[in-house]
Amino acid sequence: MPSPTRPSHVSCRVENGVAQVRLDRPDKLNALTLEILDDLVSTARFLRRDRTLRAVVIAGEGDSFCAGLDFASVLKRPVGILNAFTPRPWRGTNTFQEACWAWRRLPVPVIAAVHGHCYGGGLQIALAADFRISTPDAQLSVLEGKWGLIPDMSGVRSLSELVGIDTAKRLTMTAETVSGKEALDLGLVTALDADPLAAADDFVDSLRHRSPDAVAAAKRLFDDTRTSSARRTFARERIEQAWLLAARNTRIAREAAFGRIVPEFGPRGR
Repeated sequence: MPSPTRPSHVSCRVENGVAQVRLDRPDKLNALTLEILDDLVSTARFLRRDRTLRAVVIAGEGDSFCAGLDFASVLKRPVGILNAFTPRPWRGTNTFQEACWAWRRLPVPVIAAVHGHCYGGGLQIALAADFRISTPDAQLSVLEGKWGLIPDMSGVRSLSELVGIDTAKRLTMTAETVSGKEALDLGLVTALDADPLAAADDFVDSLRHRSPDAVAAAKRLFDDTRTSSARRTFARERIEQAWLLAARNTRIAREAAFGRIVPEFGPRGR
């Protein structure tokens, strides 16, 4: 969780198994500071330990999701930049990358509710979610190209997975800005809604009727085998399925389906 010893611009509230995470620096369009990056990492790690968690919704307060890195703030701290840029061997990421990739590590669905500006590092946070629900008029851009840079917060991997290598290269090289509607056509976002937060909450409600163990297994399988051989993928399918067949929540799901009742699942097994 964010450090209690200094003000935080990341808030997290968990209610009924759903974490509502907010970038909370609306006067700066939720632009990212080094402290915010640290807080995103610590918040994701905290949530990862909660086996009652069912989903996470990430959004930005105010007029934007996130306008990207706050260069004016970050460049004042060269030592901080060096520390944040140095990778941790046990994770394979540095702080900039882990602030996004940590959400991929969560064993529950993560939904980004996007509105307003979603630029640079903000877009990379959204891309690290499992699903992105955007307003039609949101503005999305791989903005790093405008500054002579490349996306380096895990965005290269996420972009190429979602939109294909040619479109990923184009968006990165041109730094063009696309609307939420255009982003849907490209595959950058999952769905459009005038109220993405409400749409995210509705989606989370639909997930409550599914076993948290099966949902977690699905996320693991798709994320972990994306670049695997068919042989390795089939082996992972068998392992996950064997575990699910013996899981308590699978029995609850089966009994609820046969009895046509609303299931009441226990904590996630893994």
